[in-house]
Amino acid sequence: MRTHIDTLAAVRNLGILAHVDAGKTTVTERILYATGTTHKRGEVHDGTTVTDFDPQERDRGITIFAAAVSCAWDGHRINLIDTPGHVDFADEVERSLRVLDGAVAVFDAVAGVEPQSESVWRQADRHGVPRIAFVNKLDRAGADLDRAVASIRDRLHPAPLVVQLPIGTEDGFTGVVDLVRMRSLVWGDDGTAVRGAVPEELREEAVRRRRALEEAVAERHPAALEEFCDRETLSAGTLTAALRDLTRTGDGVVVLCGSAYRNRGVEPLLDAVVAYLPSPLDVPAVRGTRDGAGQRRPADPHAPFAGLVFKVNASATGRLAYVRVYSGTIEKGDTVADPGGGRTERVARILRVMADRHVQLDRAVAGDIVALAGVKAARAGATLCDPGAPLLLEAPVTAEPVVSVAVEARRSTDTGRLATALARLAEEDPSLVVRTDTETGQTVLSGRGELHLEVAVEKIRRDGGPEVTVGRPRVAYRETVVGGVTGFAYRHVKQDGGAGQFAHVVLDVEPLGPGPGTVGFEFRSAVVGGRVPQEYVRAVEAGCRDALAEGPLGGHPVTGVRVTLTDGSTHVKDSSDTAFRTAGRLGLRAVLRACTTVLLEPVAEVTATVPEDAVGGVLGDLAARRGRVGGSENRGGAAVLTAIVPLAELFGYATRLRSRTQGRGTFTTRPAGYAPAPAPAPVR
Repeated sequence: MRTHIDTLAAVRNLGILAHVDAGKTTVTERILYATGTTHKRGEVHDGTTVTDFDPQERDRGITIFAAAVSCAWDGHRINLIDTPGHVDFADEVERSLRVLDGAVAVFDAVAGVEPQSESVWRQADRHGVPRIAFVNKLDRAGADLDRAVASIRDRLHPAPLVVQLPIGTEDGFTGVVDLVRMRSLVWGDDGTAVRGAVPEELREEAVRRRRALEEAVAERHPAALEEFCDRETLSAGTLTAALRDLTRTGDGVVVLCGSAYRNRGVEPLLDAVVAYLPSPLDVPAVRGTRDGAGQRRPADPHAPFAGLVFKVNASATGRLAYVRVYSGTIEKGDTVADPGGGRTERVARILRVMADRHVQLDRAVAGDIVALAGVKAARAGATLCDPGAPLLLEAPVTAEPVVSVAVEARRSTDTGRLATALARLAEEDPSLVVRTDTETGQTVLSGRGELHLEVAVEKIRRDGGPEVTVGRPRVAYRETVVGGVTGFAYRHVKQDGGAGQFAHVVLDVEPLGPGPGTVGFEFRSAVVGGRVPQEYVRAVEAGCRDALAEGPLGGHPVTGVRVTLTDGSTHVKDSSDTAFRTAGRLGLRAVLRACTTVLLEPVAEVTATVPEDAVGGVLGDLAARRGRVGGSENRGGAAVLTAIVPLAELFGYATRLRSRTQGRGTFTTRPAGYAPAPAPAPVR
């Protein structure tokens, strides 16, 4: 009988990460087909994929929502999450990475590392998620494994450890040489792999590359170095063990190659997932807080239950909370605590997720990724745990929205239905923010980009919601300080019968960073002699944070500011937390009016791939949009232009680019922070 340790060691929780159109979903489909989970290969262009099951995903041909699937390979259970590649849905990637133990990063063999590839790689770096790389589309014209690996090394800065050599190029790509075991795998037209000896014409090159792999591994792994020095070579077993260790520590990235569309290279990729990526036992025990103190929970089914909700699917037919179980066991009918929300929930059903299909389970144990039905209030990022052993896990970070649109129901009688639909959207996607404009009374929906908001509004319609009228997109401006003020004194005195209020603060305000695009807020106290007690200092900080909600220029949030409390005084009877919080809020508002402030607008890094004969027109258009061109390079017969462009100028850019390039140009964007906006601010 297998112990729970054996069971956990045979689990792999991984995500598929990539730039849009690098082939993530096709890789996922071929994995499901190779493992026997599906019996027909789904195609993105036909709208028949398992993980892109939402109608919008099939219509647009892109992944929008992270989808979880489960399959088995070589005695291991693989829980796999196919993540979006478009920058507007980066928060879906962030929430997924928070609960994964490993990842497969997919790269286009022609384009190499693309902008969103870089973004998701950095996200994985922040979460410490071990990765292996899969260079896809080797059958395309212009595909080059070495060039793709060079771009991984140069732009992402890992140590790429290439374990395969392609057999054939472009249309003639038929298989790979396994450099670890020094054998070939060749796929026929029916997708069947045939193992054999290394082709004679590739033997010398394979030996050279195997030697380079051994040297690279020996440089980074002590045990491998010892064997290499003794024998001047590495056995397949030592090399595999060293590659596993280097992958899990992040000191190296194993690189494989293939063509998922033509079903070539998928089985070795699955073998690499099992061999190199960690199980729940190989990653550190999850860390949370209990009663303010840090605590770790091991991946043990017998420990108290703790899990993190990373995704919520709230529909009219029911609500599912997707949970990574970090420790303990949860059974159908159990009551669990939500310590962040201060409530308990009852688990009605436990489901093994297969995209939009589910299999009912009696229980889930540490290491599982499952969906829970009956959990009515827990939001994405919430912790669920044993009520007798509460633990609060760190929630995934949600990025601030940068684009807003006003939305209203076409019929006044549908206002209530629209409010319900918007609340459901925000519940499913925390990066969507719904608020009411205090000046106009309009309902404003804010998100990460134009496509993000388009998808959200379309989802209301497709889910049976009311017809909606949508205003023109507007960007989220910020205000910041470029010239500070020191020694600004503010005295708050209120006496209108009964206990009064008294608070006196002296504030210094200065820019947080060297440039006006720096974001964030920092509060410091330099008060000496106890002139302002510590509990009142915290109240002043809270008041200052309140004041940052509206700046002096146009009521936009204030960022990039450092506030120092240098002095103050109290009254023996009338001073209180409330008085000092009010003094902090009103005092900072007053001092901001005395500072030199500027308006900031969000900017994006645009990467446009255009025909060489259209470069002049595209550059001129970028300049007209206040873009700052950063570089240009030739890649595969096309020009790749990069520029920093204000987000407000990018609305409708896709149509403009197509017209200037006769439909042959494409572009991608990613957030690049904030930059000073021209005065007066553009009206959008």
